[in-house]
Amino acid sequence: MLKPGFSPSDVDEALRAQSDPDLALDIFRWTGQQRGYRHNHVTYLTMIKIAVSGKRFRHAETLIEEVIAGACSASVPLYNSIIRFCCGRKFLFNRAFDVYKKMLNSEDCKPSLETYTLLLNALLRKFNKLNVCYVYLHAVRSLTKQMKVSGVIPDTFALNMIIKAYSKCLEIDEAIRVFREMGLYGCEPNAYTYGYIANGLCEKGRVSQGLGFYREMRSKDLVPSSSTYMILICSLSMERRFEEATKILFDMLGNSMAPDLLTYKTLLEGLCREGKCNDAFELLEELRKKDAWMGEKTYKTLVKGLHFLSQE
Repeated sequence: MLKPGFSPSDVDEALRAQSDPDLALDIFRWTGQQRGYRHNHVTYLTMIKIAVSGKRFRHAETLIEEVIAGACSASVPLYNSIIRFCCGRKFLFNRAFDVYKKMLNSEDCKPSLETYTLLLNALLRKFNKLNVCYVYLHAVRSLTKQMKVSGVIPDTFALNMIIKAYSKCLEIDEAIRVFREMGLYGCEPNAYTYGYIANGLCEKGRVSQGLGFYREMRSKDLVPSSSTYMILICSLSMERRFEEATKILFDMLGNSMAPDLLTYKTLLEGLCREGKCNDAFELLEELRKKDAWMGEKTYKTLVKGLHFLSQE
């Protein structure tokens, strides 16, 4: 199909027409050896995508190293595609940031919103433990600062990731600061935004503020996640604010979500410890009717716990 004097666009078309990733790579390598021809960012991007979709990861890594070494002209889509691949491969995580630095230093391939979104998302996947969070929070701060300096306008998704990072590290005032800035970028907070902040506030012990964000969220008809519901119920119960916790519990059930056993125990046994065992038993019976997901095992466990506390 390729006639003498073929161009990168001709090669790109030939690659896309090839369903076998190995044959596509053969075409890519053969054309790259022809006199007077050189692959560009379009053909490299297409070949990398074919290699990745065909699970030829080693080939993809080789192609990426060639691009980084300067085998072709650069483009933002090509670099973003490389970053996406590297972020998804544990041992190539740092390579993604090498490409990002290359973009920062280039004249015509500056990082885009997609670049920052990919990197922020990759960093947040590392936020699994509190002590680890602080290690990667510095990188989140750096990316956020560079995004502002570069004039890249974030969207709600990117801002939510920044808010989530601060909340996970219990840097809750920083999370709220970003939340207050959302309007400056023309962004509207969504249920995730409020949820991350409410969770962080409760974990920080600032339960009343967390409850305030929950109420603001519900006033906008935004529905919290089950984890946000549960941390609010548990936090309020531990502060002996059982009436508010119960209202949130019923709101949760009304939105077709059910709390876990620990959440139920925290509320019901908290009531019992306050000398309100009758209220706890009555509430349990009401919850059993409303919670279609409450199994017999959960119900019996809760009843047993309440009976034990009522006899103390």
